[in-house]
Amino acid sequence: MQERIIFAGFGGQGVLFMGKLLSFSMMNAGKNVTYIPSYGAEMRGGTANCHVIVSDSIIASPLVTKATTAVVMNQPSYEKFKSKVEEGGYLFVNSSLIELKDPPKNVNIIPIPVTEIAHKLGSVRLANMIMFGALNAIKKFMPTDFLFSQIPDFLGTGKIKYLDENKNAILEGEKLALEILSKKS
Repeated sequence: MQERIIFAGFGGQGVLFMGKLLSFSMMNAGKNVTYIPSYGAEMRGGTANCHVIVSDSIIASPLVTKATTAVVMNQPSYEKFKSKVEEGGYLFVNSSLIELKDPPKNVNIIPIPVTEIAHKLGSVRLANMIMFGALNAIKKFMPTDFLFSQIPDFLGTGKIKYLDENKNAILEGEKLALEILSKKS
């Protein structure tokens, strides 16, 4: 198994957080992992993306040229990375902020209005965790209980107060992803 994932969006949308959470969780599950972040000089509000590779075997190169999965949180990221998803791969789209112009062919597009749902949950900062829950539900990287066991160490003591709302956002994302899958069946 080898998954090549691109997470992309504006700085402040939590795309690097998603990449790190997946990387550390999968590393703790015994997988080989690479993580390469990239962000604009302005950081918050600028562009940000990261490449994550998860594999059962040794990873030859940490760069993702063709992704098995891309997670895009804004329109510029959609435009930049939609062509980087391989045929049969997955493109997770924040449909609250992205218009699906000229969608790629032969790619599984998963539109989820994560920004809208995050507002309903009380904080736009939860959009990334909603998307992460959807990603994990569809790609089946790890059981939800295992993911939940990883979050406290990952958040650290300063942000542990956000643990329950992060868990709820992940569960909301899982629920939405399963609804989307059932509609496609």
